[in-house]
Amino acid sequence: MNSVILGCSYIMVFAPDMVINNGTTQTTERTVNPNSEYLKEIKNHLRTFDQVVKYLPNQTYIGNITPDELNKYEMPWFDKPMEGAGREGKFGEIMPQDEFIVLMQICDVFDLVKLEKQFASDTKAKLMNHPLFDEGLIGRIKEGEEFDTIKRYVNTEHAEPIYNNGELVGCVKRAHDIDLNLSGHVMFENIVSKASNVLGLLNLVSKNNINKEEIEYIIECSEEACGDMNQRGGGNFAKSCAEVAGFVNATGSDTRGFCAAPTHALIEAAALVKAGVFKKVVVSAGGSTAKLGMNGKDHIKKGLPILEDTIGGFAVLIGENDGVNPEINLDLVGRHTVGTGSSPQAVITSLVSSLDKAGMKITDIDKYSVEMQNPEVTKPAGAGDVPLANYKMIGALAVKRGDIDRNELADFTVKHGMTGWAPTQGHIPSGVPYLGFCREDILSGKIKNAMIVGKGSLFLGRMTNLFDGVSFIIEANKGGQKETSAISEEQIKNLIANALKDFASNLLNEQE
Repeated sequence: MNSVILGCSYIMVFAPDMVINNGTTQTTERTVNPNSEYLKEIKNHLRTFDQVVKYLPNQTYIGNITPDELNKYEMPWFDKPMEGAGREGKFGEIMPQDEFIVLMQICDVFDLVKLEKQFASDTKAKLMNHPLFDEGLIGRIKEGEEFDTIKRYVNTEHAEPIYNNGELVGCVKRAHDIDLNLSGHVMFENIVSKASNVLGLLNLVSKNNINKEEIEYIIECSEEACGDMNQRGGGNFAKSCAEVAGFVNATGSDTRGFCAAPTHALIEAAALVKAGVFKKVVVSAGGSTAKLGMNGKDHIKKGLPILEDTIGGFAVLIGENDGVNPEINLDLVGRHTVGTGSSPQAVITSLVSSLDKAGMKITDIDKYSVEMQNPEVTKPAGAGDVPLANYKMIGALAVKRGDIDRNELADFTVKHGMTGWAPTQGHIPSGVPYLGFCREDILSGKIKNAMIVGKGSLFLGRMTNLFDGVSFIIEANKGGQKETSAISEEQIKNLIANALKDFASNLLNEQE
């Protein structure tokens, strides 16, 4: 029987100081043009936590409004705050920067995250009121260091500084004197990714009433990689996140595939459960500081605030078929192969053509979840509306196959597509943001199925010019009933008894 989706969580972290100090667009600008007008202006274009919480796409990401409801609002969205919006959502939460910085220390097991004493004390008091932080997590918060000690680590020991509201409040020390893979900068990125992942796991447990002890395996699929000079991407984020989140019976591993990694990981998880290797598997990912403010220059030129000011994360629980929850159909997995070709049309064709195995039309899929980037982020940067571009390609393929008429193309993008809402965190937007809504839509009978599409740019690693992609279909549960034998258990017992009787009789006859 197919595996099912038992629950999802989605989290965001407001990180304005990390935009300035850790996003690669800003750090690169500081290196090549330290006196640029952009660097002088950026502080004037940062949003407040309240503005980030009330931002419509963010409220969609954590589950408080649906993609259909978001679509009713005309862009721009940044000037249409959602009144009454809170940091907590149906699927997760939006965490402020100060709390997250302390969560970074909670996730640090090598005493690398050093926080200023007063900051640590004040923020610990806030986290003590957080419903997901138990005594075990709170107990991991250290007392803190004197400010001069923090400055010394930064100024003389190559530690990566941590800022909050423009003030130095801590640092991440380097983990080795000469290993660049363990530098303060890399350790900062990795601990941020780990902490945002842990926040996703904690919300997954809370929002879906999950018993942590039942989780047997975690597949971590973010875009960061941890290791040292001898194994730069050796891992293991999965097990390190499980340790902090309290998944005591879980093991795990990391899957890397750029933006497509979450979809790869979900297929792997579904296969592991279907094969009976593990009963419950979590697929999760933390976010990326490198992508903060990635399109900031274009946003400022267009008079927008810096919209890429949040770190994203998610977690999904895959389990054995319970006869209720939506199934992952592993018979209809789409894949971009080496010989497919890397044009956008070739990639989409390869991923959608898995429908041919079941004799299905493209229109037989109710919803397609593609690269669900927030178009308000990408359009000012010249990248256009990414989800819409994908839906147009799928629609054009439907026309080519004869599934729809050309004049139905516009209706196709509306009926089978969605407006994008996810943060541009690389792997975070690629297919997975819809899983939470998809599960609810199928359970409520609103739709019968959906295709999740993950795509990735493998050429970024300079190992190949190939593109990448995989897809799978989620569908309403078929009932999940175990196959029953054609004969009863009592009949089986009688057959065995008669067979034994015949065997004994034959044996006696041979002896005589």
